[in-house]
Formats: sequence, structure tokens, C-alpha cells
Amino acid sequence: MSRAAPRLAFYGDDFTGATDALATAARAGLRTLLFFDVPTPDQLRRAGALDCLGIAGSTRAMPPDVMRAALLPVVAFLRALAPRVIHYKVCSTFDSAPQVGNMAVALEVLRSAAPDAGAAMIVGGQPSLGRYCLFGHLFAAAGDEVHRIDRHPTMSRHPVTPMGEADLRRHLADLGLADVVSVDYRMYAREARAALSARLLDLRSTGAVLFDVARAEDLEPVGAALAGMAESHPVLAAGPSSVIEALGSQWGHGAPDVPDGLCAAREPVLLLAGSLSPLTAQQVAAATSYHRVALDPVRLAHENQAYRDRAACMIARHLRQGHHVLACIENTRGGRTDGVHSHRLAHAGGLLLAAILREWPVRRLGVAGGDSSSLAMQALDAWGLSYLRRIAPGVALCRLHSDAASLDGMEVMLKGGQMGPVDLFERFVHGTA
Repeated sequence: MSRAAPRLAFYGDDFTGATDALATAARAGLRTLLFFDVPTPDQLRRAGALDCLGIAGSTRAMPPDVMRAALLPVVAFLRALAPRVIHYKVCSTFDSAPQVGNMAVALEVLRSAAPDAGAAMIVGGQPSLGRYCLFGHLFAAAGDEVHRIDRHPTMSRHPVTPMGEADLRRHLADLGLADVVSVDYRMYAREARAALSARLLDLRSTGAVLFDVARAEDLEPVGAALAGMAESHPVLAAGPSSVIEALGSQWGHGAPDVPDGLCAAREPVLLLAGSLSPLTAQQVAAATSYHRVALDPVRLAHENQAYRDRAACMIARHLRQGHHVLACIENTRGGRTDGVHSHRLAHAGGLLLAAILREWPVRRLGVAGGDSSSLAMQALDAWGLSYLRRIAPGVALCRLHSDAASLDGMEVMLKGGQMGPVDLFERFVHGTA
């Protein structure tokens, strides 16, 4: 590398999570850019000096063999980059399954980018998003209530990766990550910090170390521990954006002077809702400022290009006429889509989005849904995102980087199914002032 390597590099297992990691790093004052793939030398040059480098992926939706193949180029790049911490960014709900999005497989592959790292360091909660880990058990908010993750009204019934175990040690063991040892919050007291450091040194040969995070103030001692280890050897970490929150408490330069919120859109807005989560359904129902286009999941995913082209032309026509457009997958059977595989549907949604933008480029674009966001961005002629501002906790507005003039500079919001307030889509049009 021609310049000093960033101390922190992360790989997001989907695009919505990767943008949250991007926002978290930027808000900590870390110079950060999120790439859509392993960056080229020219893209690295254009990015300038970075404290944190991110790569957005879609391994969350992949079977193990496909995950391994997707991560091998990332491993080669990270081995050459040699950051002090490599962070595999996963959803704060840790939903992962042996056959899809298996984070244990990802850690196994990424370990070869930092063979001296020792045990993987896993941060177990993100209080800023209502996720809490206490004595190794994960809890998550749903509205005003907090549920054990295996009793959460949404995540316990996730259509692809339902969470049936709250003890993350057992959950990770089921994925294939053996010998996970929990470090509970009682070791974070200032008088116990020396004991914590000694304990982590003893645990270097274990499979993984799981850190409790039950309160926002737990992140500072976790960050101090991770940064301390990174001084002597590379660190392989996993977990949500709280990994970056923790390290930002040590390596950050102070929050940048960028206000939260969003100004009103000056031109028609396009929003693609591929998520079938109950919260996204509420957000769609509350979105009264859009012309709504219902997309048939079976026809979108299984028919030839004709249906997609007709839908793209219709949506582009409404945008051309000055209407905000919300294109949403029809929820035909209570959260299911008549047997259509979610990955195939998300891929078709990405192709639809690319076709729309060829017909009528917009300056503000939103995509709801993890798989939908990942595959939508991969379908565009673009190579990165930088952070602009926070719309709501876990929901960032970003700037698209592309060599195509019609796409470069587009404002983009990528939203996970469980993120954002009910009126988020209305805010996306009218602003938050």
C-alpha cells in the first residue's frame, strides 16, 4: 500500500448492515468509505486517506460454499492491507443458520487474513439499536418491549434464519464455532480492567470470546480491550456496529460536525420495499405521499424480462411526471411470497431498480430489506458509499460513488427490515425538520 493502512477494516454481510457500520465509523470521526467490492487501486486512490475501510457484501444470504468463494478475494486483499482489526459485521440480532449466512464459516475463512489473531472477539449487543447481551444471552427490543431473542415476535419467526436460541454461545456452537467463552459485564469495572486483560490473554487459544454489552457505557472498556490487543497482534472481530462503536471510543477523532436529520426532497423520490417484516409493512402503510406500485413476487422473480421491463417503464413514467414512487413486493400470504426464494426475489428487484434508473435517474433512492439492498446496489454501475447524515437510529443517508454521471452523488438510504420509525418513508420525502 502506498499510504498507511487503515487501522480498521470491516466486511458487512449485507448492505444495510454495512451502511450502519459506515455511519457508526463516520460518526466516531473515523475517515471511512464503504466499497461494494474489493477496491481497485484507482478507487483506493480516489478514496484518499482512510481510518476505516468497509466492504459491503451479501454473505448473509449465501450457503457456506458460496460464502467461502465470495470471501476468498476479500481475504487476499485484507492480508495485503494488514489492518489492526478485521471486523466481520453481522446483524445485531445475530440471526444466522448453518445452511445460510453462517457467520462461523465466515470467521473460518477470514482467519487466514490474520493468522496470528488468536480467538475471535465477538461483541454481543448494540444498545443504540435496542440489542442487549447479558451473561451471554441476547435480548432485542420490539417497540417498547424487550424480548429474549428466541421469543422475539419477529426474529424468532424469521422466514430464513429464525432465532431459536438466546444463549449466543450455544447459537454459535450450533453454527460450528466451538469453544466460545463469555466475558460478562462485571469485568468492565475500572478496578477489574487488569484482570480483564489477563483473562483475554489466557483466552487467546480458545475459539472465540463473547463480550456482554448490556449498556452503552460497556462499550468503552470493550473498546479499550480490543485496541490494547491490536497493539501487539491483529484482531479478528465479529458482531454488529457496536464493534466499531467500541473501537471508536479509543481511535475516534470526535464526532464530525454533521447534524442529524434530512431536508425535504427537491425531486421525485424512488423507494423499493423488498422486506416483508411487520415494521416495514407499517412503514409502507404510513407512506401516503407516494404513488404506490405493487409488484407481483412470482411474476417478478420467475417470468422473463417482459414483466420487469413493463414495471420499470411504468415506474419511470410516474417519476417523470413528478410523483414520488413506492414500489413494494406484494405480501400475498402473511409474510410469505407464494414460495418464491427470497434471494431470487431480491436479485430480480435489483435488476428492476437498474432498469428504472436507466429510464429515469433519481437523486434520492431508498431500498428496504437486507437482501434487497445488497442485490439492488450490486445491480448498479457504482462502486462505493460515503456517509452523509443519520435519518434515524440504524438508518443512514449516504452518497453513492459511481463512474456513471447519472448515478454519482445520488442520495441513498438502505434500511433493514427492523429499522426506523413508522413514518420513516414519509420523512424520506418531506425531511425531518
